[in-house]
Amino acid sequence: MQQKLMSKKKPSFPINERFNRYLAKYNRNTMIPVFYEDLLRFSGSIVVYDQHDEDTFWVRCYYPDHERTEIDNSLKKVYTILHSDGSDDSLEFLNIDAIDYCTFGNSKPFRVKVRNILNDSFTYFYVKKADASRIYGLEFEHLLSPHRINFLVYKDTLIEEHIAGIPGDVFIDDHLPTCDNRAQTQIAKQFVKFNERCTVRLLGDMRSYNYVVIPTHDFDHVEYQIRAIDFDQQCYEGDLKVYRPQFFKENYKMVKLVSDKLQESSIEQYRKEERSLLAKRIINTKSRYKELIRCMINDHVSTGDNVKKLRQDLYKYTTDMKFKRASTMGQILRTALDFVKRNYEDVNMKRLLS
Repeated sequence: MQQKLMSKKKPSFPINERFNRYLAKYNRNTMIPVFYEDLLRFSGSIVVYDQHDEDTFWVRCYYPDHERTEIDNSLKKVYTILHSDGSDDSLEFLNIDAIDYCTFGNSKPFRVKVRNILNDSFTYFYVKKADASRIYGLEFEHLLSPHRINFLVYKDTLIEEHIAGIPGDVFIDDHLPTCDNRAQTQIAKQFVKFNERCTVRLLGDMRSYNYVVIPTHDFDHVEYQIRAIDFDQQCYEGDLKVYRPQFFKENYKMVKLVSDKLQESSIEQYRKEERSLLAKRIINTKSRYKELIRCMINDHVSTGDNVKKLRQDLYKYTTDMKFKRASTMGQILRTALDFVKRNYEDVNMKRLLS
């Protein structure tokens, strides 16, 4: 385990015209009535504490009375655009209970709590500064992971749906110790698959508070899944270890669980399973995937030094000469995904010919 894998704070990258056209084609680019900068005009705030009275790094924002009504109405409209058809029919049944601002991390998002006053149910969505690398991460998550994700982009504002689950750090501290042997083995399996998925698609910074664990009750037991919730570090860093959750000290207990519960042969089996699923998703989303990767190839979402370092690390890891010729992060990612897809197709061909 290394103490420090990340570089200095990642800059925000603008969305270029080509990527904008892609987002519009797939209904991600939609006009919205409120912008990130609008929410920055809060006049005061108080710290939000968790159930253990610890600072959550969120503050609850307060706005002048003459602005709050307009902001609330705009946020309710955004909610209906994100989750419905954008009509005004349900606006009178919605209430904005809270607008929180995060003082920690790169994106400094706003978290909006929306409540249905008819049944008192509520959910969240996030308002963030649009960043091209983060949006690439969201799109690749949608196409290549087991999960779909809903988001909107308009000019320099990004709207993301809330991903429900138990934060990884909370799960590790409060829930993992009480899991029985079968559950711990299954969680270890899911961490291996999650680790492999992040590595192949170059999604970095998956420390325990950047993913959630989702328990699902199934007959007489509980199944678990691990899902990323932060996509800020898609293809930016130059150190390959940043894209491997196993190397973050915050994940030490998960890594130890894998070594305690799984044999090497099982670990390799689960890694192959995840690579095969990734290859199938690439094939099944062929047209959209190709459009997205072409956008990224012609974009700049990192520094030249990071590109050189990462392509060198990946060449050492895979011995694939194509990594040495990559000049952008998009080319590196395409080479990594092509490597997985090619190996899957080669194995399938051998099986068919045998």
